[in-house]
Amino acid sequence: MLKTIFVSSVLAVSCAMSFAQTPEQKGLDIAVESDKRDQGFDDSMVSLRMVLIDSKGTESPRKLRIKALEGEGEEGDKSLMIFDTPIDQKGVAMLTYTHKTKADDQWLYLPALKRVKKISSKNKSGPFVGSEFAFEDISAQEVEKYKYKYLRDETYDGKDCFVVERYPTDRYSGYTKQVAWIDKEGYRPLKIDFYDRKDSLLKTLENKEYKKYLDKYWRPNISFMRNHQTGKATRLEYKDYEFKVGLNNKEFTKNSLKRAK
Repeated sequence: MLKTIFVSSVLAVSCAMSFAQTPEQKGLDIAVESDKRDQGFDDSMVSLRMVLIDSKGTESPRKLRIKALEGEGEEGDKSLMIFDTPIDQKGVAMLTYTHKTKADDQWLYLPALKRVKKISSKNKSGPFVGSEFAFEDISAQEVEKYKYKYLRDETYDGKDCFVVERYPTDRYSGYTKQVAWIDKEGYRPLKIDFYDRKDSLLKTLENKEYKKYLDKYWRPNISFMRNHQTGKATRLEYKDYEFKVGLNNKEFTKNSLKRAK
């Protein structure tokens, strides 16, 4: 009888150990779940006010619109950003093709030069139109773009969160790692710390005032990126989200950049 109990106990411990997650597997599972909860939106449109804030607190606003098309299979999402103001940037447009396992494709249209410029993979860490967001920050964050490691549970902004470290697989990324606070209720990224190539804290992104659309898709009303090394910041204010509006691939081509309105 005692032997039976002992054997059963050993088997139970052994099974528990075999099913125990490593920090890497748990981190990946959290990322996969977060991505899964955002699938099926098809397409979306949103108006955006981008405010550049210098180290003295002076604000410089601009307005733009973003269209997005959900990817299929191995391809990631596509997005088109169109600037309406200020006047010297009106018509500037950015097209992004996100890929799950290879470098993203990005093109920038500059109406003053009447030309479409391909953004080199080596320059993805550069600032996007003078903001504290890099070109790589505005691409869809596909799960396959990173390796993951769960660090701990922690409360942030009054919400229970997973804290997950993720490491870009792109050798041209401007970051060695990112640390993300993902809330357990909605699997939404509330905060992300970005570390530069010297492994020093570079920037922090905070996503605030989330709202649920179509009873499923969470989107922040405000995203605030602060650069700790320069004292500059960029605030994004989202307005009038629309989903499933009938966008298609024809609206996300290099030719569409020139006629984006």
